Amino acid sequence: MDQNAPLPIAALRPFGRPPSAGEFAYRALREAILVLTLAPGAVLSRAALAAQLGLSQTPVREALMRLQAEGLVEVVPSASTRVARIDLASAREALFLRRAIELETVRHLAEAPPTGLRAGLQEHLREQRRLLEGGDHDAFAAADDAFHAELHAAAGVAGLWDLAQARSGHLRRLRRLHLPAPGKAAAILAEHEALAGAILAGRVEAAVAGLRRHLSDTLGRIAEIQARHAGYFTEASEAPLSR
Repeated sequence: MDQNAPLPIAALRPFGRPPSAGEFAYRALREAILVLTLAPGAVLSRAALAAQLGLSQTPVREALMRLQAEGLVEVVPSASTRVARIDLASAREALFLRRAIELETVRHLAEAPPTGLRAGLQEHLREQRRLLEGGDHDAFAAADDAFHAELHAAAGVAGLWDLAQARSGHLRRLRRLHLPAPGKAAAILAEHEALAGAILAGRVEAAVAGLRRHLSDTLGRIAEIQARHAGYFTEASEAPLSR
């Protein structure tokens, strides 16, 4: 992909317009970065983005400043604005946070599976099977997130899922790079099925161990991912992460 080429109008996903133009721009640009429509290192033109989103440059500038604070955009005064490359130290921190939250969430659910959880998880798994068969990686990634969000909601800690996701920009892009690898999506579905089964059967330690394996796989394959996507990572991200 030519990082200096203009972006196609369709590259930015539409959202139902939230209350402010700045929030709309932020959500649209953040989503495009997370699903890699805006690739790491891509040059961002404020004027072009404003035209694509149908906004003035002011809300786009506000959105870019928010994304810069999250480490997803690099704004250099009097120079170019670019999508930040993936930083593995940030990915490591995000995984630490997510693992801490989600291991306790799964343990809590397995100790006393809530009424109605079975139906919700089964519906998520059916949807993931359908998307796996269709080969839609973007939709499958969203369904993957929805499955985990369902676990947090069932445990009464939906806000903690939102917190982890807000801090997981680098980790989410890393996982999105890994998803198209042969067999990866099928493995995710199999791991979700095993995790759901352990939770619903009240097998606490099996559920916890399954989730730990599930969250660690991508980070154990950093060298492969970097080899396939040279230039997408910061120079300080050369060394593999520990699992």
